[in-house]
Amino acid sequence: MFDWFAQLGRSAIDFFARLGSEVLLFLQTIAAFKALVFRPALIIQQLFSIGVRSMLIIIVSGFFVGMVLGLQGYNTLIDFGAEESLGVMVALSLVRELGPVVTALLYAGRAGSALTAEIGLMKATEQLSGLEMMAVNPVERILAPRLLAGIISMPLLAAMFSALGVFGGYLVGVDLLGVDSGAYWSQMQARVDFDQDIVQGVIKSVVFGVVTTWIAVYEGYTCLPTSEGVSRSTTRTVVYSALAVLGLDFLLTALML
Repeated sequence: MFDWFAQLGRSAIDFFARLGSEVLLFLQTIAAFKALVFRPALIIQQLFSIGVRSMLIIIVSGFFVGMVLGLQGYNTLIDFGAEESLGVMVALSLVRELGPVVTALLYAGRAGSALTAEIGLMKATEQLSGLEMMAVNPVERILAPRLLAGIISMPLLAAMFSALGVFGGYLVGVDLLGVDSGAYWSQMQARVDFDQDIVQGVIKSVVFGVVTTWIAVYEGYTCLPTSEGVSRSTTRTVVYSALAVLGLDFLLTALML
């Protein structure tokens, strides 16, 4: 019985110690953003690596998710004689929920895992130690550009996902199933509100960008400098990011509604 309480206490202490180290390193990274003003090339390089190289999977996934929404939505709405509202259903589903959430999950699987593996290999090959020996702060040189690029990239990728999803729903609903094109766009324009719907999606995507990128960066920076340690940190990045995105999506939705 006492051993169980001791184990519980050790687990609690380890959890709060890890949480404290994460918060402190996060604040140090945020403070390092000011140094990037004079080194925009670092941000541009990471925007290409994180954002541009993730575009293909975002575009393809968004297009097919929109097609599925158009097909499923039409089969549901036609039972109520409301198939003209297909555009509204597709747009709201993507802008409010599926766009930010699915983009964040895909981002964590593609860019997040790559960030963790990259930084983990830098640590395993003692590149981070080499930077410190040359009086170069790894937080400013390695962590800060990647975190800022992830925060910038996520809303843009989510917007692309939603736009391609709306277009995919249009192809299925209008071209294949015969929904009126004017009704598809006009009802979407009339019912999708900028402040209530689009801004809500943007806020979610920014929060998801901060959380998923930070998890990836932190796991890579604190991983064990071995091949096994890097692989475990990469796996934790994907798992933790998925759980964080889904949990935060519920909390943000509850607060915004």
